[in-house]
Amino acid sequence: MNDRAVSVFEKYDVEILRTAKGRGALLAETAQGWLILKEYTGPAARLAGQEKLLLAIREAGFPGVEQLLRNKEGELLTYDQDRTAYIVKTWFEGRECNLRDIRECQNAVRAMGRLHHAMELPQFAEEYAGRPFSLEKEYSRHNRELKKVRRYLREKSQKSEFEIYLLHHYDGFYEKALETTECLRKEMQENAASDGKAVRSGQTGACFCHGDFQHHNLLCCRDGFAVINFEKYLLDNPVRDLYLFLRKLLEKNGWSASLAVSILTAYGTQRTLSDQDRRLLYYRFSYPEKFWKIVNFYYNNGKAWIPARNRDKLENLLRQESEKKAFLDSVLK
Repeated sequence: MNDRAVSVFEKYDVEILRTAKGRGALLAETAQGWLILKEYTGPAARLAGQEKLLLAIREAGFPGVEQLLRNKEGELLTYDQDRTAYIVKTWFEGRECNLRDIRECQNAVRAMGRLHHAMELPQFAEEYAGRPFSLEKEYSRHNRELKKVRRYLREKSQKSEFEIYLLHHYDGFYEKALETTECLRKEMQENAASDGKAVRSGQTGACFCHGDFQHHNLLCCRDGFAVINFEKYLLDNPVRDLYLFLRKLLEKNGWSASLAVSILTAYGTQRTLSDQDRRLLYYRFSYPEKFWKIVNFYYNNGKAWIPARNRDKLENLLRQESEKKAFLDSVLK
C-alpha cells in the first residue's frame, strides 16, 4: 500500500484515527471501529450482490461477517489516480484461526454451520445473477486439462527429471479423476430420477457458500469467530466450505480419522449432514484435486526452469495418499 491508497480513504465519510498495514491491505481505525482498504480485481457487478448477501447474513442472525462500505458518491468501488480499484470493508480485531488448536477448529466449524443457516436465502437465490455451481462440470473440465497435459508429456521428446517423474505417476491419478467424475455423474442422475425433478449436477441442498472458507479468512475474536473475504461467494452445496476447511486441516494433521470425525461431529451440532451431503463430501475428497493443481501450475508456467517445489509437492502428495485413503474408507465411504 502507498500514499495513493491512503488518499482513497478521503473519498469515504469516515474520520481516520490511525492506519496500519495488513496482508496486502491497509487497516484504518475509526471512531466506529476498524476498516480495511483492499485492491479489487473482480467483476464490479458482483459487489452489489456481495453487499446484499452480507447484509442478509447479518439480519439472519450471524453478526460476525464483514460489511462493504460505499464512498461519498454512493459507490462500492473507489479508484485512485491510476484507476486502481479499491473496496472498503469493516474489519474485526482478532487473529487467524489456529489449525493446530483442535478445540478452536471445532468451534470454527460450529460457526460455519451457523453461517450456512444464515446463508439459506431462497429469495436471494432466485435473484442471483450467476449460475449455480456444478461440481460434475468442474471435474469434467479438470479431466480434459489433465488429458491434454498427459498427451503433451508423452509427445515431448526431451523431458526434464520432474517431467519423467510426473509422467511415471500420472495414469493412477488420471484414472482416479475419471472414476470419481463418473461416479458423481451417475449419482446425480439417480438423484434426479428419484426426486422426480431435474437436479443440477453436483448440487444437493444448495445455498450460498463463502467459497474460500479457510483459516486465513477466519478471525478468532473476543466475541467469537468472524468470517471475512466473501469475494468468492457462490450458490453451491455448503459441503463446499466444509471440504475446503477440513482438507487443509487434515493435510496438516496426517489425515487423522479421529480428528475428521470430531470436526464433522462439531459441524453436525449446528447443521445436519444428510447421507447425500456425506457422499458429496466423499467425492470431493476422492477427486485428486491436489494433483490437478500441481499439473495445472506446471503446464501454465514457464518450463525452461521448473521449480524444485513442484517435485516436493508431488512427493508429499504421494506420501499422503495411503493416509488419505484410510481416512476416506473409515470416515466417509
